[in-house]
Amino acid sequence: MENQEYIPIHQLCTTYQVEITFFNELNEVGLIEITTIAEKQCLHQDNISDVEKMIRMHLDLEVNIQGIDVVFNLLQKVDKLQEKLIATENRLRIYEND
Repeated sequence: MENQEYIPIHQLCTTYQVEITFFNELNEVGLIEITTIAEKQCLHQDNISDVEKMIRMHLDLEVNIQGIDVVFNLLQKVDKLQEKLIATENRLRIYEND
């Protein structure tokens, strides 16, 4: 586990101008996973794009943490359904080519 892959939460708070409680609440509902490295709370860089979406929802649309949780759960379900649809379409193409 390389420390370069993790970004300190306090740095994210400064960059995005949100309180640390926002990240703690996201962690409590399971939307992000905060990792402690050298006594600093950090977030893996792979989660930054999702966190940016959550911050925009929270600040621009005034969606609360529970609302963000609902939206992200629905988005995950939509993604899974799209994957199943693509797989089904690919299987149907086999029969259409005959």
